[in-house]
Amino acid sequence: MISGHIQYPTNGYTIREATEEDFPAILSLIKELAEYERSPDAVTNSVEQMKREKEHFSCFVAELPDGTIAGMALFFTAYFTWVGKSIYLEDIIVSKAYRQLGIGMALIKRVIRRAQDEGCKRVRWQVLEWNEPAISFYKKCGAEISGDWLNCTFDEEGIFRFNEMAGT
Repeated sequence: MISGHIQYPTNGYTIREATEEDFPAILSLIKELAEYERSPDAVTNSVEQMKREKEHFSCFVAELPDGTIAGMALFFTAYFTWVGKSIYLEDIIVSKAYRQLGIGMALIKRVIRRAQDEGCKRVRWQVLEWNEPAISFYKKCGAEISGDWLNCTFDEEGIFRFNEMAGT
């Protein structure tokens, strides 16, 4: 495994593996993203839930010298039938106050490095079609952005309703 800390002295922040102590800051960033994405009430996650489910995700954080967590990239290992082992980047978030410092690029570089080090065949994520700043950033990174696929989701209530309907 590679070292969890990569120092970027010219920018004054460190990209490192998140710890449980970072979960409150990570949840705060998640809520900031939900506000930006016009879904502030959609976040039902909690620090306690993150602690219980920590084996299901990985996360890098961007930490400032004063200990502030300015951004994060939360991801997990996935398996895509066409290509095999992959990383799914669930969210990359840089707090509004710390954008334009290279933090987003540093976080995505770290995720891509993890994918390469672990022999992944793909890194995939989603972006809302109206989020032009993010789309521009991802294009600048060289990501292929496809409009061919639609999301299909069952939330917790939907899972329950489906199982009742299907008799499972």
